[in-house]
Amino acid sequence: MRRLAQRTRVVRVSAREADWDPHRLPDLTGRTYLVTGSNAGLGYFASEQLVNAGARVIMTGRNPNRLAAARAAVSARLPHATGSAETLLLDTSNLGSVRAAAATVRQRGRLDGLLLNAGIVHPPAQRETTRDGNELVLATNALGHFALAGALLTTLAARRGRMVWLGSMSTSISKYDPVDPQLVERYSPWRAYVQSKAVTTVVGLEADRRLREARVPVTSVIAHPGYSTSGRTVGIRGVNEPSRWGRFVDNLQAPFTQSKEAGAWPLVRALVDPDVEGGEMWGPGRIVTGQPRAAQPTAFLREPAIGERLWLMCEAATRMRWPFEAARR
Repeated sequence: MRRLAQRTRVVRVSAREADWDPHRLPDLTGRTYLVTGSNAGLGYFASEQLVNAGARVIMTGRNPNRLAAARAAVSARLPHATGSAETLLLDTSNLGSVRAAAATVRQRGRLDGLLLNAGIVHPPAQRETTRDGNELVLATNALGHFALAGALLTTLAARRGRMVWLGSMSTSISKYDPVDPQLVERYSPWRAYVQSKAVTTVVGLEADRRLREARVPVTSVIAHPGYSTSGRTVGIRGVNEPSRWGRFVDNLQAPFTQSKEAGAWPLVRALVDPDVEGGEMWGPGRIVTGQPRAAQPTAFLREPAIGERLWLMCEAATRMRWPFEAARR
C-alpha cells in the first residue's frame, strides 16, 4: 500500500508540472505582490514576470536610485503589460526600515503575496553586525524577512495570501546545523551564507506548521532558483550589467547554469500557482536548471525541534511575535 501511495503521488506532481508554462502565467489582474530585493537579479525578473501577468507589484530595495532604475526598466521592457509596478524603500538588514515599510504597505491596502527574496550572496570576509546587533548576513537574508512577514501577516490573511521564502541548494551541499546562527564563533563567508539559507528554509517550514495550527489562512512556501548567473542573463542598464569577463566565465558554465529570468520561474510559481500547498518547496526541474518542479528540503531542515529552536531565536533577535490570533479573525 505504501509503494502504491508513493507512486500515485509522483504521478500527481508530474501532472502539475506538465500543466505549468512559465511564459504564460495565470491572469493576475487585481492581485498585489511585494517583492524584496527587486532592483536586480531574481527579484527584478520575478517582478517583471508578475507585472507582465497583470499584477500590481511593490518593488522594494534599499537604494532609491537603483530601485527607480529597475521600475523604469520594467516599464520600458513591458510597454503593453496590464500590470503595474511601484516602489518602496526597504532594507531587510534594518529592523526599523522593515517596520516602516510594513506600516506603509498596510496603509496602501490589500496584499496577496510576499516574495522574500532580498539577500547577500557574497558575504563580507569578516563578521559584521547591524545596528540591531545581529550578524549582517543572517539579518539581511532571514531575520528581516521574518519580521516583515510577521508585520504583514494580518494583511496577507485578509486576502488568504502566501509568503515565499528564498532557499538555496547550498543547504544540501553543506549541511550546517545552525546551532550558532549569529556565528559569534567560526565565522566564514560561506558558512554565513549557507547558515542564513538554512535558517530561512527552517523558519519557512515552521511558519507553515504554526499557520496551520493557528488556522490562519496564509500559506508558507520555500523556493530556490538553482544555479542562476548574471552572465547568462540579458543586459539591462542599471539592473544587470555584467562585465565581459563575467559573461565569459558564466558562459563557460553554461551546461549547468541558467539565466536569472529562468531562476525566477520557481519563485513565481511558488507565489502564484493556486495548486501549490503550504510547506512545499519548489526549484528547477534539473536541480540547477530547468522548468519549476516540486523539490524536497534536506531532512535535517525539516526537523520540528530545529524549527522550534530557530523560531524562538528569530523572535528574540527581531523582537517580533507573529499576531496569529489577530490574523485568524
